[in-house]
Amino acid sequence: MQRFVFDLHITADDWLAYYRGAARHVVAVARDGRRVKFAAKHLQGFVTRTGVRGTFEMVIDDNHDLVRFARVGGR
Repeated sequence: MQRFVFDLHITADDWLAYYRGAARHVVAVARDGRRVKFAAKHLQGFVTRTGVRGTFEMVIDDNHDLVRFARVGGR
């Protein structure tokens, strides 16, 4: 399994691109420097009126299937 921890700050205006379907994926840089790309749909439960902000953890298995996606810090 691989674990990625990354910080996100996506403004409400920027989130509109995902909401409207113009963008389907989010690319972030994990704290250890690795790039991680995931479907924006995983963030839907974390969207507020100001957008998406916080520290997130994503765990994938050896087949690159999502095991866990959670906010671990921030609002």
